[in-house]
Amino acid sequence: MSEVAIRASDLSKSFPSGSRRLHVLRSLSLDVARGEMVAIVGESGAGKSTLLHLLGGLDRPDSGSILLSGRDMAALPPEERAAFRNREVGYVFQFHHLLPEFTAEENVMLPCLIRREGKGQARGTAHRLLEELGLSDRRTHRPAELSGGEQQRVALARALAAGPSVLLADEPTGNLDFQSSETVFSLIREAASRRGTATVLVTHSERLAQRCDRVSVLEEGVLRDLSGSRYKFGWESPALKL
Repeated sequence: MSEVAIRASDLSKSFPSGSRRLHVLRSLSLDVARGEMVAIVGESGAGKSTLLHLLGGLDRPDSGSILLSGRDMAALPPEERAAFRNREVGYVFQFHHLLPEFTAEENVMLPCLIRREGKGQARGTAHRLLEELGLSDRRTHRPAELSGGEQQRVALARALAAGPSVLLADEPTGNLDFQSSETVFSLIREAASRRGTATVLVTHSERLAQRCDRVSVLEEGVLRDLSGSRYKFGWESPALKL
């Protein structure tokens, strides 16, 4: 059996809502093995992004534990959690969040520089990743000079720059046309598989979800595995129809 890279156990998360609390996640559990790609689907507002924020240590659960490579993210002090997140977790969001004044290469170098790597080593890492993702000839271009698909590929390179054990992707193809979407998804899949990275992908795309190793639906605060189930996406809303 493959080694588990992500183990979330009994996660609960709520937020203030007037005089009450809105319970988004309820005793949710999820295991993801190294090299495995899991799609998370569900209605808008179901808590998919909240789950990713917890898994990546951007937020803390009300209760439960999150083990990444055997370490409990929720129990780490803030500074240690931030350092661990920089080493072990890569993010790709729906919006690329590239720094507009920096070139593609400089954007990819940032996680390495935050880890206090030398500029030469960071530049070498960025060069290799951009070449792997088909962007060697765009290294010196700034985000405004790149297409949407190219920007998202730079964001993927940046997410992989620190060599993370976990990759979290929140609607990474949501703003792209069909061809760019196919390219970005395939590159995420190939890059994660090549490195043995545990990948959690939030998506509203049935086409992309079906190409992952497993699909789970987040509904009423809990995850249900859809492996082997017959399901379809509703056309009038992103909700999953079971």
